[in-house]
Amino acid sequence: MALTDNKFPFIQLQDLERVDDDITSEKYGYYPDKRPVNELFQYGAILLDKPPGPTSHEVIAWIKKLLGIEKAGHSGTLDPGATGLLPIGLGEGTKALSVLLLGPKEYYALARLHAHISDDKLNNFIKEFVGDIYQRPPQRSSVRRATRIRTIYELEVVEQFDRLLLMRTVCQAGTYIRKIIYDIGEVLSPGATMIELRRTRVSNFCENSDNFTRLHDLSDAIQVYREKKDETKLRKIIRPVEQCLEIIPAVVIRDTAVDALCHGAQLAVPGVLAVTKDLKIRELVGIYTIKGEIVGLAEAAMSIEEIKESVKGIAFHVKRIIMKPGTYPKAWRSNVTIHDTNVPDSTKV
Repeated sequence: MALTDNKFPFIQLQDLERVDDDITSEKYGYYPDKRPVNELFQYGAILLDKPPGPTSHEVIAWIKKLLGIEKAGHSGTLDPGATGLLPIGLGEGTKALSVLLLGPKEYYALARLHAHISDDKLNNFIKEFVGDIYQRPPQRSSVRRATRIRTIYELEVVEQFDRLLLMRTVCQAGTYIRKIIYDIGEVLSPGATMIELRRTRVSNFCENSDNFTRLHDLSDAIQVYREKKDETKLRKIIRPVEQCLEIIPAVVIRDTAVDALCHGAQLAVPGVLAVTKDLKIRELVGIYTIKGEIVGLAEAAMSIEEIKESVKGIAFHVKRIIMKPGTYPKAWRSNVTIHDTNVPDSTKV
């Protein structure tokens, strides 16, 4: 299939600026929405609705045992008592989850004020917490307790009953909601405590538009697949990991360039077929095959105009490779190597 004939199912691969055209061989790789189940276990993602009780790491251990895989990871730790969206990456797909940290997160929290506060005073003080704030992680946290700046995009009281507050927060990754509630209580003098917390959004995934999966639903789906060879339920739960990359620009490359990148080469102009319009230098991008498979993450070294006008030169500096080497045939000669750099660690936020 030629690049111009492929109707990509992902938002980031639609309406790209064409630089050249090429065809892809059906002998290598898979269209993401047609991957066999064993490949989904290596390049899949699950939007898990975490139950209260277990830690995020315990949930990962259960999923690895349930699916019979060696590698899985999550994006953004939820405390044991918290519920809601915990994005899970399977196999090599764990390397793509770091992109989710670039997008906002939404939480609903139930808080209790230690004394009655007037509505006007409460609403006025809450407005002061919107924007950039200084925050030091609480004592029980998975990161180093150093003061840092985090951005609060939205903060509101959805409902109030007596001293109980239902609060909605949209914030930058790495923000501790219980610390915000504690700080609000300190500013108001009487104090405040978080009782419950639910995460409803991570980057482009939202509870209102995406179906979250419960652990027992995943268990049922894998049992049906193993006993009846029915993939229907499993495919509704495990989605292509490429869906996690919708918020960053994209570049599509030739089949002949794929294995070179997987073995450490940088992406040069001759390997580029299409890129996101209005691409800016130093932007983080996803590198895709003509079939739409994620190959890796890179930083743009040229603008779209420079790429179209050049016949050689490094167009993108590769930061992280996701695809396994050998997925596509070798058609390269290079001694350049790369390392994972400047990509956030998804399990530590």
